[in-house]
Amino acid sequence: MTMSWQLEAEAPAGRGTTARRYRLGNGLTLISAVDRRAPIVALQTWFRVGSRHERPGATGMAHLFEHLMFGQTESMPPGEFDRLVERTGGESNAATWVDWTYYRLSLPARDLALGVRLEAERMQHLVLESGPVESERDVVTNERRERVEDDVDGWLDEQLMAHAFTVHPYRWPTIGWMEDIRALSLPDIRAFYRTWYAPNNATIVCVGDFDEPALLDLIATHYGAIPPAQLPEPSQALEPAQVKERVVRAPKPIATDRLLVGYKAPGQDDPDWAVLEIVATLLAGCPSARLYRRLVIEREAASSVDAQLTPFRDPSLLRLAVTAARGHTADEILGVIDEELALMAEKPPTTAEVEKAKAIAETDFWTSLVDVDGKAEALGHYEAALGDFRKVNSLAERLAQVTAEDVARVVRTYLTANRRTVVIAEPETDDAEDDA
Repeated sequence: MTMSWQLEAEAPAGRGTTARRYRLGNGLTLISAVDRRAPIVALQTWFRVGSRHERPGATGMAHLFEHLMFGQTESMPPGEFDRLVERTGGESNAATWVDWTYYRLSLPARDLALGVRLEAERMQHLVLESGPVESERDVVTNERRERVEDDVDGWLDEQLMAHAFTVHPYRWPTIGWMEDIRALSLPDIRAFYRTWYAPNNATIVCVGDFDEPALLDLIATHYGAIPPAQLPEPSQALEPAQVKERVVRAPKPIATDRLLVGYKAPGQDDPDWAVLEIVATLLAGCPSARLYRRLVIEREAASSVDAQLTPFRDPSLLRLAVTAARGHTADEILGVIDEELALMAEKPPTTAEVEKAKAIAETDFWTSLVDVDGKAEALGHYEAALGDFRKVNSLAERLAQVTAEDVARVVRTYLTANRRTVVIAEPETDDAEDDA
């Protein structure tokens, strides 16, 4: 006997598509959006668990599960999940981040029932024994070595988060600290699975060519009998206001300086987040953007400049990543960054400059919603991280409303030296190489 669905909300999800949120009695959430432009479906399962839900000493657990979930289940031998998906011509993948973990299937529409069966199977019947766990642990430790310990950009990113956040769990890396990954115990791994991989902590997102009533019956049949879990109370950790610049430097095997600057920014649900997204575009969103033009084109002091505003649930970072050109230093580049931000704070950019940045940001936003996979990812992120898929539409509205005065105000408020953390990788000297 299966449970019945309750329709909770509906809203547009791009032109010509309506998304609806349903909930089963066991707490499972479904977001359904029919799009018949092609006979394909995006089936994604979002769990509201990421690295922020871990505890010190046991970091990396959420990311380890991203690997374990493709393994053996009670009814499928190792490798069978991928074989079945590939046989359809479809694709499977997954991602872990600070606020969520999600699993994605891209399938021909005719194989939607198979996808639902596979996802329901691994939600409740994953085999967690020593052999497969140790195999995936080895994969993750190798991944950490390659992406962090042997990669300068990975090191910069990890050090930025570790020093920008002193209390909030955003301070540890999503992949986990190496000593923690190696120490995760099998009982703790099993407990994590029973706690977080439960219907009342999951949102299924289905976008594409399907019959919605049939989908509701299909998912209720496969998921309705799965019991909910007792979910822990969410962490209320509040990061203290940063009042002093933090700087980290280290020698690395590189040819020129690299720096990563993180300014404390609000979470994605804050009204100022959209304004800062426009600021990031103004600084480095195109070849005519302010920092890119000054550092790469005019002064030839940098070979690359990038700006990114992290879409976290809680207060996040606006990040500037710069690779210096030969003969130029990170400190010189920081001086140019300070000059540009001071100019933007004192005198708002022109309306034409802001409108161009808004056009770029809005185009990027809408482009991400063109195909069924991108649309499903956006709906899943807003539901899992911010609690309501309908907020995907409000972001577009907020971007369109940004003014030049808004830009100057948020630069004065957020992009100040006392609110930033700077991580600099410098070329190793002969002395450092000799010491090594």
